[in-house]
Amino acid sequence: MKKLRIVVTIAVTALSLLALSAPQAEAKRHPSTPQDSVPFTLNASVLDSGQQVVSLTLDTGRLPVRASSLSKGTFSVHAKGTNPLPGAEPVYGTFDADRTVTGVHLDRRGRIVIELEHGYNVAGASTFAWGTGMDAMGRNVMLDLTYTVTQNQPIQLRNGASVTFSSFTQGHVVDPEVDAFGYGSAAGLNYRLYTPHGWGKRPLIVWLHGGGEGGWAQAQDNDLPLIANRGALGFATPKAQSIFGGAYVLAPQATDYWLNDPAMGYSAKLKTLIDAVVKKHHIDTSRIYVVGASNGGYMTPRLVVDNPGFFAAEVPICPVVTFGGATMLTDAELASVKTPTWVVQAKSDDTVPFLANGQHIADTVPGALLSAYDDVTWAGVTYPTHWSWIYVARNAPTTDKGQHIWQWMAKQSLKHGHHNHS
Repeated sequence: MKKLRIVVTIAVTALSLLALSAPQAEAKRHPSTPQDSVPFTLNASVLDSGQQVVSLTLDTGRLPVRASSLSKGTFSVHAKGTNPLPGAEPVYGTFDADRTVTGVHLDRRGRIVIELEHGYNVAGASTFAWGTGMDAMGRNVMLDLTYTVTQNQPIQLRNGASVTFSSFTQGHVVDPEVDAFGYGSAAGLNYRLYTPHGWGKRPLIVWLHGGGEGGWAQAQDNDLPLIANRGALGFATPKAQSIFGGAYVLAPQATDYWLNDPAMGYSAKLKTLIDAVVKKHHIDTSRIYVVGASNGGYMTPRLVVDNPGFFAAEVPICPVVTFGGATMLTDAELASVKTPTWVVQAKSDDTVPFLANGQHIADTVPGALLSAYDDVTWAGVTYPTHWSWIYVARNAPTTDKGQHIWQWMAKQSLKHGHHNHS
């Protein structure tokens, strides 16, 4: 992920303080001879709880490492995630912690891969944290990451030699799913765009992030709409791409938060941005879908109301109808919607009350579908009750007839008046 700030660190091993280079023949005569400093990458993946560093890859492919000499105890890893913000902006989720090594192996290129424990609430794994002071709304903040690798025992080579690396040098964060999205800017908004493989006109899925992924004065970083959750990435997976027949996935970023549309004119800016993307790429204008969560769950029907007959379907997730005592979407506006609509929200949502928001949209938009969950639980893990976007990112919601939400979306089209609400 190109834009993530990286702090370079060198960890001197406990076994050697010397940085000497030696050819393999020399190493065979002197088994403990230290080798050059080894660069390593941080391998990240976006989990349901957001992006984490899941492994490290050491650039050792030039050495004939004996795989059987590697074990969980060969290396130790320490991670430090610090607040990059100037001043005293409070950030929750910084860390200075040892990472648990769960395995060490060679990849297909002969490089050493250090697998790290990861998952919901695993200390020291995340690439971002929660800033609590920005605009009284809160924002996710990319952390400055410093990883320290220590070699605890020599590594055996296939020629009988053993090696001890003198030091390790941190490189880039690599996340293939995130890195597959290109960068762009239009109508005053930054965006990320996934381009499908193949030829011909393809549908466009617009993902609108939540409040925590918006930009603000000190962090206009449009990686956040991709890494905070799998909302946008889910539609770029092979499974989703197969269902949609290949689809562009557009993830714009608000310069503050979508709920500030009355002041910022986000609805008009987004329409201009979408039109610019459509003009530049081979997009089937009869199959443009909009999906959004929380703040984006407000902006989703806002766009549909403001642009009747433009979108083939909408999916508001844990959406906002009322905010701070203000009505953001009137009943008359919602009742005017003719676009196929599927609302997804947990009934126990403790951030956006279900009855006044998600349930209200489902009751007011003609023919709207509703998936209302008791809580947010996936793969045996219970998440905060506001995180119902996880269900959509995993294609979990179904109609009474068993049709999943991605398949339902893919069937919707403006061509020949084809709209299928059920």
